[in-house]
Amino acid sequence: MALPLQVWAIILVALVFDFTNGFHDAANSIATVVSTRVLSPKLAVLWAAFFNFVAFLAFGVHVARTIGKGVVDPASVTPMVVLAAVLGAIIWNLITWWAGLPTSSSHALIGGFVGAALVSSGPGAIVTQGLIKISQFIVLAPLIGLAAGFTVMLAVTWIFRRARPARVDGTFRRLQLLSAAAYSLGHGGNDAQKTMGIITALLYATGSLTGEFRVPLWVVLVSHGAIALGTLAGGWRIVRTMGMRVTKLRPVGGFCAEAAGAMTLFGATAAGIPVSTTHTITGAIVGVGSIRRLSAVKWGVAGRIVWAWILTMPAAALIAAIVLGALKLAGRA
Repeated sequence: MALPLQVWAIILVALVFDFTNGFHDAANSIATVVSTRVLSPKLAVLWAAFFNFVAFLAFGVHVARTIGKGVVDPASVTPMVVLAAVLGAIIWNLITWWAGLPTSSSHALIGGFVGAALVSSGPGAIVTQGLIKISQFIVLAPLIGLAAGFTVMLAVTWIFRRARPARVDGTFRRLQLLSAAAYSLGHGGNDAQKTMGIITALLYATGSLTGEFRVPLWVVLVSHGAIALGTLAGGWRIVRTMGMRVTKLRPVGGFCAEAAGAMTLFGATAAGIPVSTTHTITGAIVGVGSIRRLSAVKWGVAGRIVWAWILTMPAAALIAAIVLGALKLAGRA
């Protein structure tokens, strides 16, 4: 596609964000399967990356449409707004990755988009209804994941109540391969669409696309490719937090957490809701761990994670606002 060099440069930055999304959120897909020693770290990231990429075959672009026109008024979107939004999200991703905190890349991108648009065009640029819906799922996604994880673990515990522990362990070691694949499919399907949405919004803002909102196939493919490559790069600081510090998991618990998280993501993606895969799997892991006893969950670690969730959107918005201000000053220089 014949696009101005500036647009290609911003698309490249957006794909860098998508890559950081992959390595930042690699823990979502592989923490449980690594911590239960079902797969080695290298095999786990290969497994997750493959299903991250092929997710475009299973899902439409409902989430991309929400990001592209349901958060910021398309009339207020400019190349500099998109660039500042993506840079704000990347910076926040790197800060939280260094701290080992499993925050939401999705909410970082949305926060960055909102912060940049506010500085550029004021409060009227924000699609309030869409932002409220997304903000509600900051709370709802982990709660749904928690409830689903608790329910699945309870059902599995009852079904296998008379089975020998060794048999249960062996069965769920094999089944966890399927649950990890399902979760990675949901992760790729929901998270890659956020980058698709921001790139497509850029293409409409520059007049490269016109008419009804649609996502070009090449945007779909490069977005899934970037997130899959990011997953291959891994994110071991966050893997340790998710897979080992929140609660101790066995293969049966890993299966239940991943299955619950996958079901939650499939439903949200079908409804076009850009939820946090991080929030979802964390809630599911807590739900699974709480079946044994509430003290099995390390609530201090969980509380630190929740604070990071609350801060993500405003922090990314602030960073993006500062970045846009700096870009404007540089443009005048």
